[in-house]
Amino acid sequence: MFIRTLLKFFIPGSIIFAAALFIEKSVTFSPLIPTLNTFYPYAVLIIGTFLGWRFSRSRLIFVLMILAFSDRIYHGLSFSQDDSLLIDQTVYNVLTFLIPLNIAIIAFIRERGIFTLRGLGRLGLLLVQPFFVYTMIKYRQLSLFKFLSFDIISNPFLDSIAMPQPSLIIYLMAIVFTIINFIKKQDIIEGGFFWVLLSTFLALFPGEAASVSTFHFATAGFILIMSVMEYSHNVAFRDELTGLAARRSLNEYFLKLPSRYSMAMVDIDYFKKFNDNHGHDVGDQVLRMVASKLSKVEGGGKAFRYGGEEFVVIFPGKSVNETRLFVEKLRKLVESTPFFIRSPKRPRHKPDDLDNAPRSRTGVKITISIGVAERDENHDEPYEVLKAADQALLRAKKAGRNKVRIFGKAHAREK
Repeated sequence: MFIRTLLKFFIPGSIIFAAALFIEKSVTFSPLIPTLNTFYPYAVLIIGTFLGWRFSRSRLIFVLMILAFSDRIYHGLSFSQDDSLLIDQTVYNVLTFLIPLNIAIIAFIRERGIFTLRGLGRLGLLLVQPFFVYTMIKYRQLSLFKFLSFDIISNPFLDSIAMPQPSLIIYLMAIVFTIINFIKKQDIIEGGFFWVLLSTFLALFPGEAASVSTFHFATAGFILIMSVMEYSHNVAFRDELTGLAARRSLNEYFLKLPSRYSMAMVDIDYFKKFNDNHGHDVGDQVLRMVASKLSKVEGGGKAFRYGGEEFVVIFPGKSVNETRLFVEKLRKLVESTPFFIRSPKRPRHKPDDLDNAPRSRTGVKITISIGVAERDENHDEPYEVLKAADQALLRAKKAGRNKVRIFGKAHAREK
């Protein structure tokens, strides 16, 4: 679980971020950045907007808008030749302050669509910001933004960084917030916002060439696009409750099976009755417990949630006799795993007298039944093997459950 969470945070954001940084610093590839910029930012904007609209990801569209506006303002804003240096510095201070602030806010809000009352309200708040800044600078109301250049802390290291301290603080707070938000939600898209912030920081780092800044702004958008696509892929191919690969993933896996394999059909015994007696929340806990054991099955087996309380485990390159050893071990592991149900009388706070306190939990035994089949001349297709394994599973249930049964007459005598 911990490794899966780390992967959600680092993939794909860290890979794209590292690749962009490598291209920027590489003597070989950095000269190609101006050429990339002739199509890269536009491709990101068009593709990202389409995906955001198609999959109702308003946050993706809002971030792309921020990046596109920021890039054009950062490199193309010019009011007059008078006080141009002061204006440029003011624009820079405003951008470095508003970009991380807006991205952090967008990372926090929930998806509400674009063409809804809330969506249009959020869109309006984004659009009014550049208009307000433009108006204030055009009429020389630069004093409104004076606070953005204050030095909060006197430090030689901070003084050496051209980015103003208020912007650095906002960036730091936004980065910390996105990390906390990811830990709370453990969502790939939330992790992507962290790498988006880092990419915009590189884009706004003083002294960078205009082409490099545009490149990093586009990369920030590309990171969020890929995060949305990775999330969508996981939703489609991974079961959200158990964390196992889902049925659609099983269908894909069927296409790349070797010529020799065996398949186990796993069912949780009396699960419907358990759900009726203890509730669906406790039933979900049982499903997660069993799935955690299935994910650790030995013999190279790969586990999938088939539906309801049924699971499928495929063993590439293994015969039924070889597979039986691993599934029998799995059956015993689930049977021996303690599972406790908290009592509804359990007190909210720890009582002073533990001896006379009501019992806080009740132990129950969870068992599984397993049917196994292998590919042979009579069962050449994966769905035929799956059907044979299901027939063996029915035999295991009729035999009293908590059993392993192998499909075929040669295995009719089983304990």
